[in-house]
Amino acid sequence: MSTFTDLGLKEPINKALTDLGYQKPTVIQEKAIPQIISSTDDLKAFAQTGTGKTAAFSLPILQLADADNKNTQAIILSPTRELAVQIGNNIKDFSKYLPNMKVVTVYGGANIEEQMRALKRGAQIVVGTPGRTVDLINRRALKLGNIEWVVLDEADEMLNMGFKEELDNILEVTPETKQTLLFSATFPREVEAIARNYMTKPVEVTSGEKNQGSDNVSHEYYGVTERTRYPALKRIADLNPDIYGIIFCRTRRETQEVADNLIRDGYNADSLHGDLSQAQRDSVMGKFRKKTVQLLVATDVAARGLDVDNLTHVINHKLPDQIENYNHRSGRTGRAGNKGISIVLVNNKEKGKLRPIERIIKKKFVETKVPSGKEICQNQLMHLIDKVQNIEVNKSQIEEFLPSIYEKLEGLTREELIQKFVSLEFNTFLSYYENAKDLNDLSSRDNSRGRSSSENMSRFFINIGRKDKLNPAKLIGLINDQNIGDKIEIGAIDILDTFSFFEVDKAFEEKTLEAFTSNQPDFDGRSVNVEITKKDRSGGGSKRRGKKPFGKKEGGFGRRRNSEGGGRRNDDDRRSRSSDRRSDNKSRNSSDRKPSGFGRKRRER
Repeated sequence: MSTFTDLGLKEPINKALTDLGYQKPTVIQEKAIPQIISSTDDLKAFAQTGTGKTAAFSLPILQLADADNKNTQAIILSPTRELAVQIGNNIKDFSKYLPNMKVVTVYGGANIEEQMRALKRGAQIVVGTPGRTVDLINRRALKLGNIEWVVLDEADEMLNMGFKEELDNILEVTPETKQTLLFSATFPREVEAIARNYMTKPVEVTSGEKNQGSDNVSHEYYGVTERTRYPALKRIADLNPDIYGIIFCRTRRETQEVADNLIRDGYNADSLHGDLSQAQRDSVMGKFRKKTVQLLVATDVAARGLDVDNLTHVINHKLPDQIENYNHRSGRTGRAGNKGISIVLVNNKEKGKLRPIERIIKKKFVETKVPSGKEICQNQLMHLIDKVQNIEVNKSQIEEFLPSIYEKLEGLTREELIQKFVSLEFNTFLSYYENAKDLNDLSSRDNSRGRSSSENMSRFFINIGRKDKLNPAKLIGLINDQNIGDKIEIGAIDILDTFSFFEVDKAFEEKTLEAFTSNQPDFDGRSVNVEITKKDRSGGGSKRRGKKPFGKKEGGFGRRRNSEGGGRRNDDDRRSRSSDRRSDNKSRNSSDRKPSGFGRKRRER
């Protein structure tokens, strides 16, 4: 493998890379950097999450950009503010020995006036989210007439989040002579369409096969019911005392509920979702990076761009709505040569969704049993013994206390002393799992009982479908355009040929119906009609009020979205709407909890 010097990078960049501990380029860096430096051809690059995509496109731009020219020469677009901030910080680190090279990061939720002042001072490289970038272009604060490079990072996610219109608007004001660099961890058909529409005969480079999962990540699934999903999650955490991972949920509500339950049960956990302010998100991420928080419960959108190394596990509390997102989730672990485990909790109905994911990642899921109480106690006990065995003793600090301690314990044998020590640390844990039930018996009424999350949702029929060029992102955008409510949760979406179904929180049922009735929206010139449907409990599909039931629904993988994860909107729409008091209390409780392991008060088995 070559070095960064061999790739043609100048000395100030190589010096910065050495300071940062970079030694050898990754596969995608080795392929992309020389290509961008030596050619003006557009580039389409596939690389899995965690393989160094940011350096692959930013280092050659730093090599070629004119530091003496204050005009903006490169615009780098990313789907989320977290990823934009990460990219901006990385480029600043790479350019530490290029004093005239300026980088400005722009995103919604931050003070736009400050961003405008930073742009006015001059920046050769601008990193931005699509919505805020369009806003600054419209305000004439960001001028892209001299752009030489456009980078579309995580292009698949930008499309999933409904940013096609913003991308169109941005690219319209860039010169035709620019070089477009498209980087993506997955290449669904929509991303291929971007390449066709926005690029000219692009060169393609890949790191591994397209969409294939990382070789460093193993994939496991646990069979659960709705009633045992959360207890199974806790047992997985307890089986792995040193767990450091992300638990992925589909909606903000689910994310907050799981995090609150974990905190209540004594785990070092916290949540990350769109209802948190930027300050709250920064606080949560600070604690997670310091490992004060061991388990981060997050939505897909909020977790994109997280720059966290050494994660041991990714746990899918629920599978993502779009199967391509599974690769993004699992790619959070197994980075930088480390091994990682991606776990999926699935009920019987969800098992069928594993097969298409296996085809994409080209790996098999291994069925794993939910651990028993005995297995967990054995793991935790051995972990405790290992800690005792490996602890360093500072004799100078404890020497004066030892005579009294020896005297106090002189009547105990070696075996008795060990037994008492283990019991002191372990009695509560042993007691909790003493009569723990077998969660793998999915036929048990006790395990199977429980209310499905779909019972909290109302299902709607809408008279447009695939033939109208409707997709989940456009449908979410249409729903959001009706201004039904800031807190609305959008559930499963089923796009059929000539009509579709979507779910919303029951609390918004009447508001949704009223909004579509009073607004009388149209979709590409076609009048939109929305009706409430009733699910047929016998399993025969859905019924509209007063209408005959429809036939068997098409398609396999449901696409569930919420206002955080899709739809056409400006980044500013992601501002916090949560209670600061609730989040602050939750964060404080989390930091005061003992690490995962011993002496926790349990409420469920």
